[in-house]
Amino acid sequence: METETKTPQDEMGFLDHLEVLRWHLVRSFTAIILFAILAFIFRDFIFDTVILAPKNPKFFTNEMLCKFGTFIDVKTLCINSKPFQIININMAGQFSTHIMVSLVAGFIIAFPYVFWELWSFIKPALHSGEKKHARGAVFFSSLLFVIGVLFGYYIIVPLSVHFLGGYNVSEQVLNQINLGSYISTVTSVVLAAGVIFELPIIIYFLSKAGLITPIFLRKYRKHSLVVILILSAVITPPDVFSQILVALPLVALYEIGISISKRITAKDESLMI
Repeated sequence: METETKTPQDEMGFLDHLEVLRWHLVRSFTAIILFAILAFIFRDFIFDTVILAPKNPKFFTNEMLCKFGTFIDVKTLCINSKPFQIININMAGQFSTHIMVSLVAGFIIAFPYVFWELWSFIKPALHSGEKKHARGAVFFSSLLFVIGVLFGYYIIVPLSVHFLGGYNVSEQVLNQINLGSYISTVTSVVLAAGVIFELPIIIYFLSKAGLITPIFLRKYRKHSLVVILILSAVITPPDVFSQILVALPLVALYEIGISISKRITAKDESLMI
């Protein structure tokens, strides 16, 4: 008669699991705060070199698009050629913005560790086969998030800043962009892009749970394309070039998700035979 070896995790009660989760969250929050403090200290680099850079003509994306536009004789590609001035109208506006930006930077930098902590909590509940298939989840999730953040920062943000910062309903209305408005636009776009690029990971776990299949994804491919185009129109300026530039990687991520779902379904079916 075989005896089943129980691990300490198997014998833990509900409150014990909550205690373990609490410490995972505490360590994650501590990492975010530590990186946020670091970002707070290096204020000049975070604001002048990173946050405020996309509105200047010397920013990498702006320079490359302008060179390409000059080459093909399309001057409209020279974006952010006239940087606008950002103002602050609140007494504590700059200080509160400094704290908020530091926290966002802390979260972005600490994301791989935060995801690893959450994964460490979930992992003991998985079977050995599930652990094997989910190997590398932390690495690929972090990699996709970083790629999404970089894509949002170098592609979406300069286009959005150029359009929204220079848009006029009348020549009598002068644009004086508030600091909080500018920062919220940049951070929301960057974080949204990072989350959107997690699509293959989301499809992976939904496929493992049996909630979606490659047949389902192929069936609604056209519908997903419409959603992607709408999403691209929302987070970018309303011009075809910007929408296509954002939509292409999202379509590629969806196709990668179909391939991932197909492999998972094939493995699950082979195990059932």
